[in-house]
This record gives sequence, structure tokens and C-alpha cells, in this order.
Amino acid sequence: MSVILFAGASALALSAAASTSTAEAAPQSDNPRWVDVITVTGRSPLSPDATAVPTELAPAVAPDAAGLAARLPGAALVDNGALSGQVQYRGLYGARVAVRLDGQAFHSGGPNLMDPPLHYAPAPLLERLEVTRGPAPVSQGPSLSAGVNAVFKHVDYAETTSPVLSADITSIVRSVDESYAVGGVAGIATDRQRFEVIASTERGEDRDTPYGTLSGTGHARDVYGMGYGLRLTANTEVTADFRRQEGGETGNPPFPMDIRYMDTSTSRLGLTTQVEAWSLSVRAEHARVDHAMNNFDQRPAPAPMRLRETLASSETVTFGFDAERALRDGVLRLGLDRADIRHDTTITNPMNADFFVTPFPDVELARTGVYAEWEGPLSAYELYAGVRLDAHDADAGEPSLGAALPMGPRMLAAAFSSADHSWDDVTVDGLLRLARPVTETLTLRGALARKSRVAGQVERYGWLPITASGGLADGNTYVGTLDLNPEVATSLEAGFDYASDRAYLRPTVYVAWVDDYIQGVPADPNTPGVADTPLEMVSAMNGDPTPLRFSNVDARLYGFDADFGLVLTPSWRLDGVLTYVRGERDDVDDDLYRITPASLLLSATYEQAVWSATVETLMVAEQDKVSAENSELETPGHVVLNAYGRWAVNDQVSLSAGVENILDQPYRDHLAGYNRNSGLGVPVGERLPGAGAGVWLRLNTRF
Repeated sequence: MSVILFAGASALALSAAASTSTAEAAPQSDNPRWVDVITVTGRSPLSPDATAVPTELAPAVAPDAAGLAARLPGAALVDNGALSGQVQYRGLYGARVAVRLDGQAFHSGGPNLMDPPLHYAPAPLLERLEVTRGPAPVSQGPSLSAGVNAVFKHVDYAETTSPVLSADITSIVRSVDESYAVGGVAGIATDRQRFEVIASTERGEDRDTPYGTLSGTGHARDVYGMGYGLRLTANTEVTADFRRQEGGETGNPPFPMDIRYMDTSTSRLGLTTQVEAWSLSVRAEHARVDHAMNNFDQRPAPAPMRLRETLASSETVTFGFDAERALRDGVLRLGLDRADIRHDTTITNPMNADFFVTPFPDVELARTGVYAEWEGPLSAYELYAGVRLDAHDADAGEPSLGAALPMGPRMLAAAFSSADHSWDDVTVDGLLRLARPVTETLTLRGALARKSRVAGQVERYGWLPITASGGLADGNTYVGTLDLNPEVATSLEAGFDYASDRAYLRPTVYVAWVDDYIQGVPADPNTPGVADTPLEMVSAMNGDPTPLRFSNVDARLYGFDADFGLVLTPSWRLDGVLTYVRGERDDVDDDLYRITPASLLLSATYEQAVWSATVETLMVAEQDKVSAENSELETPGHVVLNAYGRWAVNDQVSLSAGVENILDQPYRDHLAGYNRNSGLGVPVGERLPGAGAGVWLRLNTRF
């Protein structure tokens, strides 16, 4: 049975109300047993035993898709700003989670991950969100954790030769930050061609919290683009897509700077065809990110000598070839992919032309991978088996420093320049999943995986101790290590799926041992806090006398998660999502940094033919298992109450509305960053508070 989630509900609860909806089916993911799906528009992916399900129940409490993914078992939101949210899954986050946008993967434009992948998934353009349960399939590329794919709205081919117009438009307003978002897709199609345009615009003001309004937390983002598809024959299709995203001034109080602009262009060409028994696919993709951030436009400006503006860019070029055919009652997939990434970052003082420095100079990262996977029935089991081989190489250029830079940074730059910047290695990934149906209502499942990830530009090539940390947002200064080994995670998980006419339960227990886990450790462990090295002296000048160095350590993550529910009457149902994860260092007595605390989401839904209403409570435990080496602060537990509902006005129009944090409960989420904005209204160094009470509305129109 596939799993389809709307605000924590699963396939059973949704199919119980299937007869009330006429939603159109969307394409399935590879194997629905191992994929969770959140649908956020008027179309729904269907499980094999469901006909149709109600839609648009996912609460509109975040500008992009990261907040939606956080509602799944094992997942959490790393809130680094309105447009900078990351997904944490079973304690892993950042590049350790394989995130794609309509199947395309590309790198962030900045060293602080102000534009994590789901930054590029505005809610009005999102069709659905697919999250693998456990490690991602090898076909999705190297990663340690789950695979996340944000699927955008598209115009489908028509069934006739006559042109057919269609559109899917969503509008959202939210009171807690006085924000609005409106956008969607519109186009024309025949049975041979389709053409679409997409557009979205968003604006938000400062966010209200029970502690007061957070100054300098507004956001702005515009997206536009187009797509074209041509069916040359019954088995051959050519596609072309282009998307442009222009991010405006957006506050990021966990970081030392805010977004001034984040301009990104992505394009893709694809060809699919059939050659005898093989289905073949070729794709070429390009992404370019240009990013500027500063510490004076949206927060109190420091002294002129402390003014900073950072200009960063990233370019990703990828190529992929995939082949698929039926084999022994299953499906065999083979693939080859290549990714070339370039990064460059320059820190400037706009009041001093002689002040500039390149902390990550001309970084080049490349990867070439091949994979093979098979999925299908084997005796009494459902089996997925995949293996992947990747060759990696990396290099960096020479730092550039302006005349205004003092001697300390020049000494560090000289040491970096004299070192060998080139690096290469080969990683091997493997994944085995088994599912055994025991009865019509019970299926046992398990997985064994070996997954890997190599260091990014900040972790390997950061030679200057600054607060760029790849999205950690903890206020520490970091430097990289040139010879970092790849992270290698060996994981085991086991669970079962139970679903009857009245109840469902899907628990999973897991453990992952991560060799060479990359985390910041004291740069000078012998005399910490004593600035007796050039690195510590420069770091002290930048406000932190105890810099951290990205290093390989040994780690272990373990826990359990589940979703569950009970149909009480034809109109009433209960649903829940439970998450618990622990992260520990295996080499020293310490905990891993920034691990989500245990949480339980419970909801009660009353559903009628064309409307439904839900009340939910999110209970989060205290987090006192924190990293001493990273100076991580503990957080108390909290409880938040929300309510929302949906009304299907007719087949083309639906309206959703809700109230978040009904009781205006003050709380600080453990995964939120620490404040760096002195004008925010929260003391510098304190963890950022969560949103206060507010209402939201969402209107979806489609034809």
C-alpha cells in the first residue's frame, strides 16, 4: 500500500474519504511502499487500492516546501529564515539529504546555505512532495539519508488533437508575517505538444512571535519560467524547461548577513525513447546562482570598517543517461550521471575598495557516477537492490586579498596557497530493501544500506576563520580541512505496515553508524581559548577566540518513528506522527550537533462530503542531548495547538484556512538558529523564537 500524507494522515485515513473527491490522479513514484507523498494542490497520487482522495489539507505555515516535509515521520525543519529552511531526516541534514527539484539537483549559491534546495520550491508552484522512507535509492545520487523530490505543477498532454487550455493557480495569505503568495501554471496542449508558463510572486513582512515582532525578517521572491514537450512518436518525447527565480531582500537573523538578492536560472533538456525492450532517457541540466548578502540593509549597520557585503556564485552542469527494462517480473535500471560544480565567494567592504578577500576561491567539484538497481517480486518478498559507484575530484584556486587586509589573514592565505588543493576519491553505495506481506493487513519490511557523502566547498576549502558554516547558523567560526575523507554511513532499519478498515500503524526502528562524519571540532584542542596560533588570532579578530575546524569523527544515529491512525466513525478519524532520534559521537563522549528532539503530532479530523476540519497538537520534548564541542544550548519542550480545514466549493475551486499556534504559546524550536541581528528584538546569541498566533487562507483554482 502506498503512503499518502495530508497533514499527518496516511493512505488508510485518506482512502476512507475517497468517495467524496473527484481529484485527478498524478503519476506514482518508483515504489510507493517506500515513498511518503504530501500533496498540496488539486491533484493526488493514488495508492493501488484507493480511487481518489481529498486534497489541499497541508497547512500553509511556511513559504516553501521544507515545512511540509517536516510533518513526516523522522523529519524536522531546520529554520534558518523564511526562505532558508532545510529538511532534517533522522538526524541528518544539509547535503546529507538528497533533495531534487522536479528530479534536478544543483548546489547552493552561498557558503551559508541561505538557498537550500527547497528554497526553490514556492508553495503556489508545488504539486507534491515525495520523501523516501529511509535511505534514498542509488539512482538519486550519493547521499546519507532520505531522498526528497519537490514535484512542480505542469500542464499535461491533452487527449485530443484540438488545443486545450488549462491552469492551476494558488493564492495564500498569512497573518503572522503579513505575507502573500500567488502563482501557478497555465498552458495549452494537444495530444502531441504541450506548452506552459509558470509564475509566482511572494512578499512577507516581519514575523510576529509571542515575544514580539522580529524586525528584519521579511522576505521577497519571484519566479517565472516556461516548459515545452513534444511527442515525436508514441514512444519518443523531447522536453525543455527554463525557470528563473529572483529573490529579493530577505532577513536571515541566524546568519551574520541577510539576503540582498538571490538570482537563479535553471534549464533542462530531456529526451526519452524506446529501443526494443529498453526505455531510454537522456537529460542535460544547467543551474546558475548569483547571490549577494550584507550586514547593513536589514539590520543596524555596524561601524564603517565593519560593513560587509559578500558576493557569491555557483554554477552546476549535470548530464544523465538512464536505461530501464523489465527483467524477471521486475524492473532493471542502469544509469550514468555527471555533475560539475563551480563556486566562488568574495567578501567586500562597500566603503573600502581595498578590502576584499576570497575565502573559498574558484572551487571546482566534480562527480561521475554509475548505478544499477532492480526492483520487483522475489518469491514471497518485494525487493529493491541497488549499487552505485562514484568518482569524485575537487580543486580550488589561490586566495585574493585586498590591500586593506591585515597580516594575519595574509599568513593564512599563504599557507593555503602553498598546500595541495586537489583531491580525489571513489565512493561505493549500496541499498537493499525487503518487504514481506504476511497478511492482507500486515507487511514486514527492512533495509540495509551503505551510503556516502563527500565534503563540500566550506568543509574542505575554508581557509579563513569566518562564520560561513554551510547552514549551521550557530555563530561559531569555522575553517576547512583539505584532506577530509568521505562520510560513510552503514544503516539498518526494520518496521512493519499495518492497515485495516479501521486503523493503520507504520513504525520503523533504525540505527546508522557513520564513519568519518564531518563536524566542527576545536581547531586547537591542546590550548582551547588561548589565541596562540595565527588561526586563533584571526578568528579572535572576527569575534570568536575558539574557532572550529571541520574534521572527520565517528558518529552513531539511532531512533524510531511512526505514523498511525484510527477511523472512529464515518466522519471522525485520529492521526499521529511520532519522531525520536539520538545522535552521538563514537570517538568522544559527546552528542552530535543540532539533532531534533522527540516530537508527537496528533490530529483529529471531522470530514463531510465537501468539507473537513482538523484540530492538531504538536508536542515537542526538551532537548538536553547537545554538543559540548559546538557550544550548543539546550531547549525546553513545548506544545503548540493548530486548527485548519478545507471546503471544496466545486470541482474547480477549493478554499483552505487555518489558525496556527492558537494559544500564542511562546517557544523556541531546537533546530532554529541563534540570533545575529542586534535590531531583531531578541538578544544576540539567543535561539530564535517560533511564530505566534495567526491565521492563513489558501485559494486554489484550476480548470
